[in-house]
Amino acid sequence: MQGMNFNITQPNQALSNALLDKIDNKTKPLGALGMLEVVALQVGLIQQSLTPQLNQPTVLVFAGDHGIVEAGVSPYPQAVTAQMVLNFLQGGAAINVFTAQNNMRLRVIDSGVNFQFPPSKDLIDAKIAAGTRNFLQEAAMTAAQCEQALSRGAEIVDAQVAEGSNVFGFGEMGIGNTSSASCLMSVLCGLPIERCVGRGTGLDDAGLKKKMHILAQAIAHHHLSDSNAMQVLQTFGGFEIAMMVGAMLQAAELQCTLLIDGFITTAALLVAVKLQPNILHYCVFTHCSDESGHKAMLDFLGVKPLLNMNLRLGEGSGAALAYPMVLAAVNFLNNMASFESASVSQQKDAD
Repeated sequence: MQGMNFNITQPNQALSNALLDKIDNKTKPLGALGMLEVVALQVGLIQQSLTPQLNQPTVLVFAGDHGIVEAGVSPYPQAVTAQMVLNFLQGGAAINVFTAQNNMRLRVIDSGVNFQFPPSKDLIDAKIAAGTRNFLQEAAMTAAQCEQALSRGAEIVDAQVAEGSNVFGFGEMGIGNTSSASCLMSVLCGLPIERCVGRGTGLDDAGLKKKMHILAQAIAHHHLSDSNAMQVLQTFGGFEIAMMVGAMLQAAELQCTLLIDGFITTAALLVAVKLQPNILHYCVFTHCSDESGHKAMLDFLGVKPLLNMNLRLGEGSGAALAYPMVLAAVNFLNNMASFESASVSQQKDAD
C-alpha cells in the first residue's frame, strides 16, 4: 500500500556530540535553556547542520467533512466546516492572526468539504469527495480514496518544499473530526473510547454521553486492531486527516521539521507513526491540548510538548504559537556567544 512506500530514516547521530558541545559552550549554565536546547539539538540533527536555518515556515490547514455528523456527535451543523474555510480565506480566523504575526505562510487545503469554493490563491483544491461516509455504518472512505488522500498530501508538501519551505505546521478544520480522532486514538493506542472522547466544539454532558455511546458502537461494529493502520485510517479517518498523514510522512522523508498541533493532528500522527516509526525524530510537539485524550496520546508516544495553554481550537493554532520557541532554539544555537568568543570564564569542575 502507498502508506508503506514512504522511506523515513532516523537522522544520522554522528553530529550529536558536536551539536551538544556547541550548545554547552554558549554563555550560560549547562542546561539553562531547557527545552530550547532539546529543540536546537533536534533541528540540528534533522538538518545535519551545526547552523540550521528555518526557511519559509508554512502552516498547512486541511479541511474536510465527516459523515459521522449525521449521527449527532457535534453541536454544530456540517455547514460550519465550509463557513470556517471561507473565514480562513478572508483572513478572519485565529490561525490567520497567528501566522501573520509570526511571518508564516498559510495554505488552506480543501481535502473533502461538502461545498464548492470559488477559486482562491490561498486555497489548494485537493478534494477527494464531498465528505466521508458515516463510519457508524460503513468505512469512512474506500481504500482507493485513502491512498489518494495520502498521495495528495505528499504532493502538497513536495510543492511547498520546492518553493523553499523546510518547516511545517499542521492543522485541520472539520466538524465531526474529534470523533474521527477519538476512534483512531482508541484503536491505535489500545485505550477504551471513554479515555479518548472529549467535548469537541463544546458538547454538554448529555451530548458527551451520546457521543461516547455512538463511537463505542462504531468501534464495536468494525472490530479492528492496531495492526493495520491504513485500514483503521480508512475506516475512521477524515479526508483531511488522511491527507495530513501523507503530508507529514512526506515532510519527514524530505528532512523537514514538523510542528504538531493538538488532538486531531496528533491522531493523524499516530497513524503516521504506525506506518513509519522514525517520523517521531522530525516532530516538535507544540502544545498539550485541553481536549480530553490529548495528554494520553502524547504519553503513549512518549513525547513532551513545548506549551500547555489549555488550547482546544485546532486550525494549527498551537503550532503557529509555538513556532517562535523553535525559532529561538535555532537562533541561540547560531547567534549566542560562546564562552571563548565572549571571553567569559566557564564553570569550574568540582575537585
